Amino acid sequence: MADVRVLIVDDQEPFRRAIAAVVSETDGFVVVASTSSGEEALLAVTRLRPGLVLMDVNLPGIDGIEATRQITKEADAPVVVLLSTYDREEFDISGCGATSYLAKAAFGPDLLTAAWARRDRPEC
Repeated sequence: MADVRVLIVDDQEPFRRAIAAVVSETDGFVVVASTSSGEEALLAVTRLRPGLVLMDVNLPGIDGIEATRQITKEADAPVVVLLSTYDREEFDISGCGATSYLAKAAFGPDLLTAAWARRDRPEC
């Protein structure tokens, strides 16, 4: 089975590096690109066709929730997992198309693998 192609979307370079390190350490996943805005994410998804997008909620311009809505409306959309430093209850993510919402502080190989395993059973 081929590795899951992952796009990382976060406006903070330290978080992009940290998330990329976790993805790189997790068997079966490979980072194909990282972007810093919702607009860049939309272009990257079209160009790179990742299987998984790890999307920060708070982004400049189009926020992560709106970018997720736009990405997941396509028939062959990638799985999108929302990440944030804030509690899930602080956002209205219902119906945005994300499959999971994960805290950045807890993000690690186990959560990444679990979120991918639940991709057909969205919790958002």
